Amino acid sequence: CRPAARGLAWGLSRVPRPLQRRPARHPATSRPCAPMPLSAAAPRKHIHTRLIECKGYLREDGLWDIEGHIRDSKTYPFHNEWRGHMEPGNPIHDMWIRVTVDNDFVVRAVETAMDGTPYSICPEVVPNFQRLVGEKIQGGWRRRVKELLGGVNGCTHLVELLGPVGTVAFQTIRPYLRYLVKQKLSAGEEDPTVRRPWQVNTCYGWSSERAVVQRYLPDH
Repeated sequence: CRPAARGLAWGLSRVPRPLQRRPARHPATSRPCAPMPLSAAAPRKHIHTRLIECKGYLREDGLWDIEGHIRDSKTYPFHNEWRGHMEPGNPIHDMWIRVTVDNDFVVRAVETAMDGTPYSICPEVVPNFQRLVGEKIQGGWRRRVKELLGGVNGCTHLVELLGPVGTVAFQTIRPYLRYLVKQKLSAGEEDPTVRRPWQVNTCYGWSSERAVVQRYLPDH
């Protein structure tokens, strides 16, 4: 979880300090990583890293917090007019968003934080993200986010982050609610959640013509 010190009131943002120097977390030269499941790469030099992390939480009040974090960093030093000298690994973008939703995926609250931005005026857009309150995470979520916050109405990087935040909301809520139902079922009782095959035909693996649906949802 994020430290409590990061907590911000709705619609507010911590303004990054100019000339802020943070310890480099992603130097150009680092320890060897575990092999990727890709073919061997051509000789190359690491230049940029974008990290996106999303997590889902069930709150004690029954609501759900879906949090996203996006971080961009370079492997070389450069100058930023506002923040000054940027060491390798010092993130040029370091942004967070928390979307609180209910069991029906209706957005109940939104909170954002901009720990690192390339320009001093970036945090001024934070209040606009309150436009998401009352919206529902469902089909067309990305399109609706762009309608509300696209272009000059939002932050490109936070708008982009809201895509996987929506996906993680589905990955967090529906499977866990199904898990709780199954924990309460008596032996031999039908699982009602199987009768709501929302995922059928949402991707290649869940095509009604393929083995996954034929195996787990033969009636659909």
